[in-house]
Amino acid sequence: MKIDPDLCIGCQNCIPVCPVGAIKETDDGVVVDQRECVECNTCMRMNACDNEAFYMPKLTWPRILRKEFSDPMAIHVSTMGASAIGGRGTAEMKTNDVTNKYQRGMIGIAVELGRPGSIGATFRDAEIVTMSLAKIGVDFEEANPLTRLIADKKTGKLKEEVLEEKVLSLIVEFLVPSSRIAEIMEALKDVSKKIETVFSLCAISRLEEDGSNPNLDLLTKLGYSAYPNAKVNLGLGRACPTED
Repeated sequence: MKIDPDLCIGCQNCIPVCPVGAIKETDDGVVVDQRECVECNTCMRMNACDNEAFYMPKLTWPRILRKEFSDPMAIHVSTMGASAIGGRGTAEMKTNDVTNKYQRGMIGIAVELGRPGSIGATFRDAEIVTMSLAKIGVDFEEANPLTRLIADKKTGKLKEEVLEEKVLSLIVEFLVPSSRIAEIMEALKDVSKKIETVFSLCAISRLEEDGSNPNLDLLTKLGYSAYPNAKVNLGLGRACPTED
């Protein structure tokens, strides 16, 4: 995202609109800090400039990743086709109504870097997380767009050319047996001290027949406060209701 200096009148009305503070007043006028901008398109979508001074040049690899991960209206180029997806994670971790992948006795983990708040995250931050998790042995969700950027699944190392790109947020997603919750949480606690951003943690579970959530109980015993939210499967997906 850039600002046309011939159209900008320096009113600064656009500065508070940017979620990552990338629009700044400088000696050369109001500019978009290209290192901090995550290409979320918020400034244009919010009509932040009455003079229409904002404009978007054609984005190329790897900068286009900023838009794909930060703009909710963008589609990941790597997933174009019948399975084209937008956003940062998979729909299954919210609905479980197509693949039926989240079974009892398992826990899905979604580590969302860059939130809470809007400080953003780089793929270098993500690599620290993926390498730490790969070291203890997890299988990253193949349909997740971040997984497509992992160059070596055994080490969790990302493609070198993407490391300095910054996005509004991104999600590391994987599924493990519930028996590994303590191990996973300890690894994430350790990695939280090594990254230059924040993250929120989602624990995806399938309830027992009586409505209880053993995974929530395990997290509570480990000393973590969880805030349960529910998505109810209305039978609109393709997943079989049984575990056969």
